[in-house]
Amino acid sequence: MRVLVTGGTGYIGSTAVDTLLTQGFEISILDDCSTGHADSVPAGVSFTQGSLLNPVDIANALTGCEAVMHFAGKSLVGESVQKPDLYHSVNVDGTRNLLDQMHNAGIAQLVFSSSAATYGEPLETPIKENAPTKPTNPYGATKLAIDQMISAEAASRGIAAASLRYFNVAGALKSARGWLAERHNPETHLIPNVLRSTPENPVKIFGTDWPTPDGTCIRDYVHVIDLIDAHIKALHALKPGNHDIYNLGSGDGYSVKEVIAAASTAVGFEIPTTAAPRRDGDPAVLIADINKAKRALDWIPTRGIELMVADTLASLK
Repeated sequence: MRVLVTGGTGYIGSTAVDTLLTQGFEISILDDCSTGHADSVPAGVSFTQGSLLNPVDIANALTGCEAVMHFAGKSLVGESVQKPDLYHSVNVDGTRNLLDQMHNAGIAQLVFSSSAATYGEPLETPIKENAPTKPTNPYGATKLAIDQMISAEAASRGIAAASLRYFNVAGALKSARGWLAERHNPETHLIPNVLRSTPENPVKIFGTDWPTPDGTCIRDYVHVIDLIDAHIKALHALKPGNHDIYNLGSGDGYSVKEVIAAASTAVGFEIPTTAAPRRDGDPAVLIADINKAKRALDWIPTRGIELMVADTLASLK
């Protein structure tokens, strides 16, 4: 089977490409490389450097494909607040183009990399797939709009689709070409920033008096390899006319102090930190209920925070 991986030169997408190749899939990639990196494309893989906003680019990339894994899109919450029109254009309009070109090409299998940002501020945790969806930022709103569009596509055109919702991805995959890891500038994720902290620039802990066991916020993390494993399992489980939604994560989350402790172990010294006031809008706990993915996809995350941190550190060297 040939799979089109949109966003296949980015952190998560390139990990999907490498993993799919090792499992015997043929791969095509569509990516504009606005945040991805063309040097991550393996030799022999069909690569279209193009945009979701250009139907011709999409049509060319879909040639010979039977399924799509859709990772392409804008993904920074802060940027989405500053540029909501850009996020709607690329994420929502771009996916509309993708769905239309899939229909034109007779391709009816889709796995979409969605987000737990679709839920917004949860009424209860762990968050189940049937929880209310009330995004609190334009990024989450675009992901929800895409999920709704895919549901309509399954109902009207009979495509087989799955959306995978998750919070934080970490870790890295060591491929034959080196580490496939985050390459953000500026870096916005906690684990790489913790590993890069110095006494002059210590990690800020936003609140140490939360109603959690150690007083710091708890967040859900999933290793990028486990994440892609779920995407592939979802691809195999697709059913015509169905759009299934699955939450992914660790199942119980990790506190900020636990992440910092794992990083300290990895680097061999205590990571410098400084206490800071709570940030407005930060929930104490954000965890996804992953029982549906365990049951329906036979998926279980096997890589904990220690390995996520160790792999990230190795990729930074």
